[in-house]
Amino acid sequence: MKRVVVAMSGGVDSSVTAYLLKEAGFDVIGLSMDLLEPSCRVEKSDTCCSLQPFVDARDVADRLSIPHYIVNCKAEFEQEVVSYFVNEYLNGRTPNPCVVCNCRIKFGILLNKAKELGADALATGHYARIERKNSRYVIKKSAEQVKDQSYFLYRLSQEQLSQALMPLGEYQKFQVRKIATRLELKIADKPESQEICFIAEGNYQKFIQEKLGDTLQHGQILDKEGNILGKHQGIALFTVGQRQGLGIAAGKPLYVIKIDPNRNVIIVGEESDLYSQELTADEVTWQAFEKLTREIEVTARIRYLHKGGQAVITPLTQKRIKVQFKEPQRAITPGQSIVFYQDDVILGGGLIDKV
Repeated sequence: MKRVVVAMSGGVDSSVTAYLLKEAGFDVIGLSMDLLEPSCRVEKSDTCCSLQPFVDARDVADRLSIPHYIVNCKAEFEQEVVSYFVNEYLNGRTPNPCVVCNCRIKFGILLNKAKELGADALATGHYARIERKNSRYVIKKSAEQVKDQSYFLYRLSQEQLSQALMPLGEYQKFQVRKIATRLELKIADKPESQEICFIAEGNYQKFIQEKLGDTLQHGQILDKEGNILGKHQGIALFTVGQRQGLGIAAGKPLYVIKIDPNRNVIIVGEESDLYSQELTADEVTWQAFEKLTREIEVTARIRYLHKGGQAVITPLTQKRIKVQFKEPQRAITPGQSIVFYQDDVILGGGLIDKV
């Protein structure tokens, strides 16, 4: 019997994942990651910033008769994810902490802990599929297109993918909830969390202000011609495409079209100024092949909820590429992940650098 560790968040997806694997004959152990310092906790029980997820995960583990442990990952999470998140905003970029957490925390620290427990694999409740294609492991979109989470997994290495299980990739969300209801799990109707796990109430500006305090540098808000339209309280509080909170009365809608950290300025323009057709990406990694050696056509997603646009990607260096879209894309944002697909298969991805 193979031993599998399941990353249990206290939600429906990871709970049903544990059940499915036990039913398939695996020796299942549940692990929950303790990521947040007490000062980050909130009282609301329906958020992942509370202590309730640990209670829910333990209840499910007891119901399934599997062992459950909590792993302290606070220091690593602060260094690898939270610090990265804040520093990216300070540099005028918009980060995606879930991508970093998956490759460095879940399939980094937690996978290592799973090995210490004698496990052969780490399973998660992600809606994505892992397949072996041309002697390489690849991530494919899930059967549940609305919930598909493949985008967040493009940075997983071949070694990590070889030790990963994602059984929900073949399920629809309603089927997962139906299983949880049939098992009479208390979390069967638990709402999904739509927030970043360490940001209470989804207010990232407040989080950054509390982290950085008076170190945030005030600066100017300019139009495309360089005219001063207003002042900002720190570039870390803004992202490309933002319209609300600019504090400008211009008589027409204005959007953040660029953040210049070197000059500490926010540049605004009209919605038409948000559209771009070309970008460069760095820190590129590949799953479907070892490296990109020629120009190829792909479907590229510039953010999680982006449907994807047809594009041609061209290698510049081993870790850097140029992306040319066939149609202009709205609000291409430095710091966000761009992920490349052919059909349902992820080829790889990287971080948007210059637009």
